[in-house]
Amino acid sequence: MRGPLNIWRLIRTGATFERTGAMQLALKALQAPASVRIAARVLGWPFKWLGLKGDVRQPPMLRALTALGPAYIKFGQLMSTRPDVVGTKMANELRVLQDAVPAFPTKIAKAEIESALGAPVDEIFSDFSEPVAAASIAQVHHAHLRETGQEVAVKILRPNIERAFARDTDAFYFAAQMIELLSSSARRLRPTEVIKHFSDTVKGELDLRVEASAADQFSTNTDGDTGFTVPRVVWQHSARTVMTLEWANGTNLGEVEALRNAGHNLPKLGASLVQFFLSHALRDGYFHADMHQGNLKVAPNGNLIALDFGIMGQIDEYTRRVYAEILIGFIRKDYRRVAEVHFEAGYVPSNQDVEAFALALRSVGEPIFGQDATKISMARLLAHLFDVTERFGMETRTELILLQRTMVVVEGVGRSLDPALNIWEVAKPVVEKYIKDNLGPKAIIRDLSRTVKTLSRFGPQLPQLVENALLRNVAPAIVPNRPSKWRGAALFILGGVIMAAFMKFIG
Repeated sequence: MRGPLNIWRLIRTGATFERTGAMQLALKALQAPASVRIAARVLGWPFKWLGLKGDVRQPPMLRALTALGPAYIKFGQLMSTRPDVVGTKMANELRVLQDAVPAFPTKIAKAEIESALGAPVDEIFSDFSEPVAAASIAQVHHAHLRETGQEVAVKILRPNIERAFARDTDAFYFAAQMIELLSSSARRLRPTEVIKHFSDTVKGELDLRVEASAADQFSTNTDGDTGFTVPRVVWQHSARTVMTLEWANGTNLGEVEALRNAGHNLPKLGASLVQFFLSHALRDGYFHADMHQGNLKVAPNGNLIALDFGIMGQIDEYTRRVYAEILIGFIRKDYRRVAEVHFEAGYVPSNQDVEAFALALRSVGEPIFGQDATKISMARLLAHLFDVTERFGMETRTELILLQRTMVVVEGVGRSLDPALNIWEVAKPVVEKYIKDNLGPKAIIRDLSRTVKTLSRFGPQLPQLVENALLRNVAPAIVPNRPSKWRGAALFILGGVIMAAFMKFIG
C-alpha cells in the first residue's frame, strides 16, 4: 500500500503547490525545462481543488509548505541551506520557515514531560511558562528547577511527530526516485541523497537525547573559546522527548538595533561569528550547521551564545584539509593550487585538464576579489564555483554541502551586523593557522607518529604477518629447497628484528 499512498500524498502536494501558486516558482528554482513546467501546469490544474488552501497572507512557497505540515516545513528549512539546488533567492525566502509553526498546548507539553521524566511537572519545576519558541519539531518553555532554583529551557517534541515525518519522508523518497528516473539533468543534484540527508537529520532531531549529546560535545569542544558560549545540558531532566538546558540570557542576534543600543560592537560580533564557525569546522571537524539569527544570542558581556543543536555538521580530517586548501588558495588567488586540490581529492575527474580548470577558477575568483569589501561574497563565489565544477564533471559533494551552505548563512548573519564585513580578510587568519598547524612540518611529524603508533598495535602479530607475506611472495623463490622449519625460524627472527626497530623508534 505504500506505493498508492505515496502517489496520493504527491498528488495532494502537487495540488497544494498549484493552488498556492508555488508550483511554477519551485520548478523555476530547480531550473526545470520549459516542457516540464508546461506539463506540470497542464497536469496540475485539474487536481488544483484537492490542494490545501494555506494562509493567503504568506508568499506562495511558504504558504504551500506551512499548509502541508511540519515535515514539509522542515524540508523547506533544509532547502534554505541549499541555494545550489533551489537558487539563492528561494533559499533566502525559505529561511523564514524557522518560526512558522504554531505552538501546541502547554497541557500536552506537561503531560509529555511527566511521561518522559516519570514525575509531575510541579515536582521538577517551581514554575513552567507558556511556549517561548515553537518550531516544526519541538517547542521551548522557560522554567526553574525546584531543587536548585536553576533557570532552564525545556524543549519538548511535538506529539506524534515521528509518525508524521516517517510518512512524509517515505513520499519524499518516492518523488526523488521518480525525478532521477525521469530527468537525467537532475541526477547530478542527487535528489535521493538530498532526501537521505534530510531523513538522517530529522531522525537525529526526533530523539532529543541525540541533540543533548550534540550540545554536550559542542560545549566540550568550545569550552576554551573566549567569547563563545554553549548552554550546559541538565542530563537528569532530559530524555528522548524532553531536553533541559541552562537558560541563556541575551539579545537575539537578529535584533540589530537592540544590540546597538546595548552598546555591543556589531562589526566585532560579525567578524567573531565567522571566525568561530571556521575554527569549529576546521579545528574540531564538528560545527553548528544551523547558525541563523534565531539560534544565536549575545550575552550582556558580549559573548556569542549558540542555541538549538538539532543540526550539527561533521567532517573528517582529510576533508578539512582539502577545504582549508581550497579556501586559502582563493584567498591567495592561487588558482592553480585550488585546481590541483580538486584533482588530488578526486572531486574533478582525472581525465579533465588541470590547466583549463585553473583558468576557469580564475574566472570565478577575480570578478569577486576585484570588488570592494561590501561586495566580496562567499555566496557569490560558491554559486559561480558550482557552475564551473559542473562543466568539468564534478558531482555534488555531499560531505561539503552542509559546510558550504552554513558558511553562506554565517556570511549573511555577519553582514547583517556589519554590511562592510570582508569575509575573506576575516577568514584568512583562521585558515592560515589551520594550514600552519595541519599541513606544515609539525603536522607531517605528527602524522608519521600517529602512523607508527597505529602500526605498533599490530606488534604481536607482526612476525606472523611478515612470514605470511614472505611465504606468499618471496620465500618460495629464495629458498625453495630449504626445510620449512629453518625458513620459519628465519622469518621469526626477521619479524623480531623489525618489531624491535619499531619499538625503539616509538620509545
